[in-house]
Amino acid sequence: MPTIKTPIIPIRQTFVKIKGEPEELDYKAICVFAATGFFWEDSTYWKYQKVLRPGTINEIDEDGYLLSSKPWFKWYYKPQNQSFDASLKQYEELFEQIVDEQIGDQQAILPLSGGLDSRSQAVALHKLGKQVTSYSYSFQDGYKEHQISQQVAKACEFDFQAFEIPPNYLWKCIDELAEINQCYSEFTHPRQMAILNELEKMSGVFCLGHLGDLLFDEVGKNKKNADLVYIKKNIIKKGGFLLANSMWKSWDLDGDFESYLDDLILKSLRSINIENKSAKLRAFKCLNYVPRWSSINLSVFEAAHTITLPYYDDRMCELICQIPEEHLANRKLQIAYILQNSHEVAKITWQDQKPFNLTNFHKNKAPYNLPYRITDKLKRVLNEKTGRKYIQRNWELQFLGKENEKQLESYLFSQDFKTFLDASVVKEAYHKFQNENQVYYSHAVSMLLTLSVWWSKLDKKKVNF
Repeated sequence: MPTIKTPIIPIRQTFVKIKGEPEELDYKAICVFAATGFFWEDSTYWKYQKVLRPGTINEIDEDGYLLSSKPWFKWYYKPQNQSFDASLKQYEELFEQIVDEQIGDQQAILPLSGGLDSRSQAVALHKLGKQVTSYSYSFQDGYKEHQISQQVAKACEFDFQAFEIPPNYLWKCIDELAEINQCYSEFTHPRQMAILNELEKMSGVFCLGHLGDLLFDEVGKNKKNADLVYIKKNIIKKGGFLLANSMWKSWDLDGDFESYLDDLILKSLRSINIENKSAKLRAFKCLNYVPRWSSINLSVFEAAHTITLPYYDDRMCELICQIPEEHLANRKLQIAYILQNSHEVAKITWQDQKPFNLTNFHKNKAPYNLPYRITDKLKRVLNEKTGRKYIQRNWELQFLGKENEKQLESYLFSQDFKTFLDASVVKEAYHKFQNENQVYYSHAVSMLLTLSVWWSKLDKKKVNF
């Protein structure tokens, strides 16, 4: 009888069966998936199949049925009475220790962005003397994020490659992506699929910065709403509620979707015994959003090479529970770490605060930022007048244009998909995407595409309608 102990933040989903549950589709869970982009807690497409929860010890029988599950870790908040410098020292020592242990004497493959997480890793890897291959990508006709990344790589003396994410790539690899993520995440976020072949040519192990922005910042800044309202506002995707509500009604499910979702959120919140609002909301995300969304997309990296994740380490999660929230807020620890260990890297543009960097980002306000804002606005206006669309999101490259529309509609309106979801639901969401607000309804269209691909690959003999 195997025993499985899950990490505080699981990297992969571990599926088990539940005795007594029918082998039927879990339509309610699928509605939540459509609204938020991820399955909640331990839910899957099926009622009888679940995913092992984070931070638990589980007994499984030989047939894959879950016999028992009990937590070995619960999120808490017990801040140490210490100075910021003491917190910084704790973070620096543990972060570098974890990076050193995970990479060892292997070559590190570091995806670089214009933000702080990968920049922190770059500083640590350079300080530790690791061999590093780095890369970055930008959207075709979008912001050239790789220009910032290249400066970081140069400052740390890393090899560097720049890639451009082209339009229409999704249709060439959609079946492979569905196999990789098992349709547990929609298809337009993991843009690394566009360069998977190039990533496979690299040597080494990935050093990924996922989760850093959640652990090392205040959650719910300036939050005035109740926890339920805040969470719904932040986890329900634009257009997601409309789609989920329409699906719920088309399947004639008991009750109503919003009440069902509210109960899920409140149940999860009640299970977290933390009074500090930021720490509690962080724990909520780490129990739901991170393992069921962020971790799913890690599978694309893992399809190319072994992955390492410093911020996923159990010890890092334990440390966060003991660091005062005021030391975590506004990315202060990460900023101080970079400033202390590489002033050259700190002076490179911080994308979220462009054109400012870690030494002067406090000036990102009027009148200091007016010259940049005016120039940036003029560039955008000029692009619009010349008919050149400025690309900010991956779905714009994959959904817009005649060729994309042809491919997309072949999935959304296939005869096979109509046996799963009423065509009127699909038509309503797609019509709103095309004619009302593409940004608002792009998520709904992406979720419909994901569900269509999942349904097309499903053995219908297993489905109990």
